[in-house]
Amino acid sequence: MADPSLSHALALADWQAFYTLVGSSAGALTGLTFVVITISAERGEDTGSASTRLTGTRVFITPTAVHFGAALWSSALLCIPGQTAFTLAVLLAATGVAGLIYCATLITRMLGFSSAAYKPFSSDWIWNVVLPVLAYVALAATGFALPYQVTPCLYVVSAAVLLLLFIGIHNAWDVVVWMTTERHAHRERQRQERQREKRD
Repeated sequence: MADPSLSHALALADWQAFYTLVGSSAGALTGLTFVVITISAERGEDTGSASTRLTGTRVFITPTAVHFGAALWSSALLCIPGQTAFTLAVLLAATGVAGLIYCATLITRMLGFSSAAYKPFSSDWIWNVVLPVLAYVALAATGFALPYQVTPCLYVVSAAVLLLLFIGIHNAWDVVVWMTTERHAHRERQRQERQREKRD
């Protein structure tokens, strides 16, 4: 049976420090990711066709910003003064469902990208599909269950938000490492091509 005090403000004061830390970290890391990718793009060489680069961006870079954004958004929801169980439940459920819809589109793009120049590894599927789906399922489920079990749901939400933050950190690191190694590999291919041209 639902709590009759759904319209009363939740006691979220104990969570403020946690969500302030997670939200600020997600926001800062989002900005840092943009800076690193922009600098790398400006200094990098053309390592593939425009369509391949665009697909790669949508499959591996954009989801990182989305997960950071979801962590920041969810943290903000838990810091809103006067947040009630009803409004929080609706917002969390909507966030979780939106995240799952996005993950569905991402799966389609990854399946299409598998036949292109790069074939995603099992770790790519785990960090870009499996774990995000788990996080968004948890958010959606807590949205529906929160009116009935407030305290347990708040802990589940904290775990899901923290998972989204860690997913973003891992995927951002993966992107930076790949861009660095790909640039060196591209330079090496160019050097070998120039040597063959000289020999010819």
